[in-house]
Amino acid sequence: MDKIQIVMDDKTYEMERFSTISEFIDTFYPSDKYKYVLATKNSKLCELGVIMDKDCEITLIAKDTVMGMDTYRRSLTLLMVASFADVLGSKFNHRISVMYSMGRGYFCKLISDTETVTKELLDKVKARMEELVSMNVEIIKESVGTDEAINRFAKQGMADKEKLFKFRRVSKANLYSLNGCEDYFYGYMVPSTGYLTCFDLIPYDEGFVLMAPKRDKPDELPEFVPQEKLFNVLKTSDEWGNTLDVNNVGDLNECITNGDIRELMLVQEALQEKQIAHIADMILEGDKKIVLIAGPSSSGKTTFSHRLSVQLRAHGLRPYPLALDNYFVDREFTPRDENGNYDFECIEAMDLKLFNSDMAKLLAGEEIEIPTFNFTTGKKEYKGKKMKLNKGDVLVVEGIHGLNPLMTSELPNDSKFKVYISALTQLNIDEHNRIPTTDGRLIRRIVRDARTRGNNAQATIAMWPSVRRGEEKYIFPFQEEADVMFNSALIYELSVIKQYAEPLLFAVPRDSYEYLEAKRLLKFLDYFLGLEERNIPKNSILREFVGGGCFDL
Repeated sequence: MDKIQIVMDDKTYEMERFSTISEFIDTFYPSDKYKYVLATKNSKLCELGVIMDKDCEITLIAKDTVMGMDTYRRSLTLLMVASFADVLGSKFNHRISVMYSMGRGYFCKLISDTETVTKELLDKVKARMEELVSMNVEIIKESVGTDEAINRFAKQGMADKEKLFKFRRVSKANLYSLNGCEDYFYGYMVPSTGYLTCFDLIPYDEGFVLMAPKRDKPDELPEFVPQEKLFNVLKTSDEWGNTLDVNNVGDLNECITNGDIRELMLVQEALQEKQIAHIADMILEGDKKIVLIAGPSSSGKTTFSHRLSVQLRAHGLRPYPLALDNYFVDREFTPRDENGNYDFECIEAMDLKLFNSDMAKLLAGEEIEIPTFNFTTGKKEYKGKKMKLNKGDVLVVEGIHGLNPLMTSELPNDSKFKVYISALTQLNIDEHNRIPTTDGRLIRRIVRDARTRGNNAQATIAMWPSVRRGEEKYIFPFQEEADVMFNSALIYELSVIKQYAEPLLFAVPRDSYEYLEAKRLLKFLDYFLGLEERNIPKNSILREFVGGGCFDL
């Protein structure tokens, strides 16, 4: 048989023509058989079962990458769904709904008229999952026409997928089956169950959590740490979706085509405004003097702080905005990261002593002069901006370290009210394909950076991993410190923002490292029907990203 040349990491290997990438790994990297879960072939992302029929260049993608761990978790979901079908019999008597991320796993619900989640049931399903892993069962991929996919979904009672594909423009769909369980997944899968060695099923609330490893430790299962406040806000968002009768992308697209979208937009905006008013009630009733707002990138913190300030005024209070960015230490004292660059996101980059001193004086009724940080010179400047808190005055402080106890360590707890805000996407593609919260925030960031900072999508995608590392280290660990959490995600927003994001993503060069991520996001946005922005209220959080809002941002 003919031989072909395969180039990887500047080395050339020889294989039989029509070999798969999995066979390449088995031949040259047998000890790493389950380390790699995806590959690129001539810079195109592909699964390990892809056949190499001519000379090519490949790159292997491990589980400890973002794409790799996404693939692992996606495949783990299929294993879990198939195992439930094996334990409970025909899947027509039950459904598994993968709802949202929680505690390094996915919170799921078993929907059935006859079965409930018990520890005993989960133990049986986990044992079946482990059995399938030990058998190393192949995950079979089949490409079928869209109409054929719709027919199969209808026969299997998968109404969510049937509705989703009703609005798909592509002519083909990739279906995956495991041990007779057929499903559709957004994205690639591992070749077989032998890759899926690390998982757990943990009962929680009215459902259970499918636990998966962390990306940086792909062969270890982290401890499950319940996050009650985060879970409650996710449940509230889910209830909003039920109230609006929109739980997945197919429902949203149907709402758009039926002409019901304008009412949906107004109702959800009203629900958010109602919650902001409730937060203002809590601040007034608690006689709080300092409101601390924190959250990850592109959560809409600035617009939220303006809308909260409006509500505080409506409650008879006088809010004064204050940005933590003005309390950076002078540049010469800024810590550096492992690469020798200034680390502006660490808590040590903040002038904690000055901030606590200034806030303590304000609470004591003294007048202070507020600094303004000059990012060009790297120094604080005083320009005569004075502040004094009188009766009814409230400081509204925004910054990534707002919930970190060190930021306000010298201030009395009864004076502080902490708000955590994030865009916690409540919409899923379908019952088994959830929309990662980070995707929604990244798309928001791409659109805003292009509009306000002149950054192209390639630059924003390139710096996103650094942003995410900062969030994991300095924001997420303190989210449960909040007195209240606010979800800034809007059910309809991706249908609006796609018009702004798509041209930016198409402009990412094909030969760039960021191209694969841009292509993935384009494929993701293709699920959504477009929606005009003209009906978005001027004070909507979405205006912070697409523009045209009433606040001075």
